Amino acid sequence: MKNGLIPLNKLSIGSCGTVKMLTQKGPARRRMLDLGLVLDTPVEALRKSPYGDPTAYRIRGAVIALRAEEASRILVETISVDD
Repeated sequence: MKNGLIPLNKLSIGSCGTVKMLTQKGPARRRMLDLGLVLDTPVEALRKSPYGDPTAYRIRGAVIALRAEEASRILVETISVDD
């Protein structure tokens, strides 16, 4: 994990991160971009399904479920939330 980046599927529930890189190619990459997963987009991990996959994420005001395999190809930088 270069430069402190982690795969989105490793982001803890309740934590936030900022999209820094997509490692997917082809139609899967296009789908992620269409969902709003572009550079510097904030993402919040909301909850996991009862069996642990998929996980729900808040992206640009929408809640989107991604499987761990898909989320592992999205690299994020964690954001610390200071109240």
